Amino acid sequence: MRLAPNLHRLGNDLVACYLVDTPDGITLIDAGLPGHWRDLQRELQTLGKSADDLRGLVLTHGDSDHIGFAERLRREHGVPVYVHSADAARARTGEKPKTPFGPMRIGPTLGFLGYSISKNGLRTRHVAEVTEIGDGDVLDLPGSPVIVGMPGHSPGSVGVHVPAAGALFVGDALTTRHVLTGRAGPQPAPFTDDPDEALASLDRIAGLEASWVLPGHGTPWETSPADVAEAVKKA
Repeated sequence: MRLAPNLHRLGNDLVACYLVDTPDGITLIDAGLPGHWRDLQRELQTLGKSADDLRGLVLTHGDSDHIGFAERLRREHGVPVYVHSADAARARTGEKPKTPFGPMRIGPTLGFLGYSISKNGLRTRHVAEVTEIGDGDVLDLPGSPVIVGMPGHSPGSVGVHVPAAGALFVGDALTTRHVLTGRAGPQPAPFTDDPDEALASLDRIAGLEASWVLPGHGTPWETSPADVAEAVKKA
């Protein structure tokens, strides 16, 4: 799905990942669920591109619904997978603390689980090798992504700022559709390790310039990071 020039989404409001398409190649942000592999192939075909045009995959964090096809892409096509050093073990092993579910409604929760199962979410393979990154890094990838540390949802959660695409990818640092309640609009994401730290991290994106804020779950918001951050805090 094309959102804007150079900017495409795979998946939907339940689970999404993104492509930044440039003349120098493609940078992927997150890898959704394993079944999004087919969505990736279709989107590449639509663009007249192939896996040979993929230069790197940047993970906003290491949770299973963000690393879906990462290992397949790395193993079969040699695409490097980048993740913050504090989430490297999570991406490689899946080990993470248990967090309370919080509010939930049966319908939205079953819808999220059903979609995850339909996209082979129970068969995620962890990433055997990752390239560790840190806050402030500018990656040598198409679009020159800038890493913005946003700990809270996980210790290594990051925003990925791509000024060339006018985009800020936030993973689960916030959500615009709560997968357990169905509530729409900017708000804190569920399954967060440290909710207070996640809210404090929103200050780190308020000064960034972007016209799109793109979460891993929910509708892409065509607005400024400052406006989204403020809306999440109010929620």
